[in-house]
Amino acid sequence: MYGGFWDNLKNAFRHSDNSLFKLIAINILVFFGLLVVRVIFTISGFGELYKAALSYLMMPAYLPKIATQPWSILSYMFLHEGLFHILFNMLFLYWFGMLIHQYLGSRKLANLYILGGIFGALFYVLIYNLAPYFSGSVESSMMLGASAGVFAIVVGAATLTPNTTFFLLILGPVKIVYIAAFYVILSFANSIGANAGGEIAHLGGALLGYFYIVQLRRGTDLGVPVQKIGIFFENLFSRNRSNVKVSYRKAKTGNNGGFGGFSSKPNVSPAQKTQETTQEDIDKILDKIAEKGYDALSKEEKRKLFEFSKK
Repeated sequence: MYGGFWDNLKNAFRHSDNSLFKLIAINILVFFGLLVVRVIFTISGFGELYKAALSYLMMPAYLPKIATQPWSILSYMFLHEGLFHILFNMLFLYWFGMLIHQYLGSRKLANLYILGGIFGALFYVLIYNLAPYFSGSVESSMMLGASAGVFAIVVGAATLTPNTTFFLLILGPVKIVYIAAFYVILSFANSIGANAGGEIAHLGGALLGYFYIVQLRRGTDLGVPVQKIGIFFENLFSRNRSNVKVSYRKAKTGNNGGFGGFSSKPNVSPAQKTQETTQEDIDKILDKIAEKGYDALSKEEKRKLFEFSKK
């Protein structure tokens, strides 16, 4: 991160290693863009046309409809129509996303959000098509919102560092594992209510968030495919490419105190070699964070975690 909240948000697309604010910025831009379009279309008498167009970006539960708009599994997780809907989603994304970013880095934060959104959508489709309770509404059911991806980050953070404490208004200090558990239970309880599809997607995202961290501790990053796609587009649209050609010449050597010759292989001392971070090192660090919190890490452990987060 490069400064305060608003500075990071304004410069979200100018910096790398900043997926948290990129995600927040995209959600906010899409929200206000749709708000403007909705107002204009409604005033002009084309409100129904707007709703029809929006439905092609929302996530349907009906399998034949999914086949005609497969992009919905990604587009739906950046859509919000209600002010409080996006407000609470972005607040939770920021609070818990900061923890994931601090411990695991920007790329793994993006992995969690995207995978949580995808798995939340698949879980929603699965339950709606298998549970008899939803048989009468499966054809018309549609869903939108970032909640599944946000729940993946919330539960992922609580799984990674359960003893981290947030200071809540009225309640005071509360461990994030209890905050995550409360919202998961709440979503389960509301999964037969008016927003059943969204609540089921929350549960799917939560399951993914937990499973992602568990697998990461075992040395498996489920987000590698997402990460590779992200890196591809970063390289494709990077504005910092350079076509400058660099040439080298061998420096003069001698006994007059001049520079020695250049070598294609840098000299690495035995001490530096021993500092290379292994997956076993990271597993021990993550276990220590879960048990004692991030502040209990030594400077060397924080360095190793930071280097790992950039991979």
